[in-house]
Amino acid sequence: MLDFSLDIIGNEWIIIAFVAIVLFLGTKRLPEASRKIGKIMGEYNKTKNMVQNELQKATTSYNLSIQGPVATERQKLETIAKSLGIDYINKTDDELKDLIASKMGTSPSSQGTDNSTP
Repeated sequence: MLDFSLDIIGNEWIIIAFVAIVLFLGTKRLPEASRKIGKIMGEYNKTKNMVQNELQKATTSYNLSIQGPVATERQKLETIAKSLGIDYINKTDDELKDLIASKMGTSPSSQGTDNSTP
């Protein structure tokens, strides 16, 4: 068999693609197409930056600073309470769970307890 592959590498593909675009669009519609592509890229970058800023705001609104894994459920509750500014001294685990749930804006009854009967 004969091998009819082209040995084209690197920047030569860019030149071939540019020539194909010029032939396909013509020289009169090429500036208009490039302006549309520029507007699309600008909108994409603006939206990407807006989403990144919102994610940054969301992650900095809660001051969670955990240095390592916690060993017990009590340590996890104390770490969360501390980051939310809740006084956790002399409080039971259930009281802490209720305070954390109220601070986070969720109902304490939906915090993982399953009261359904079989």
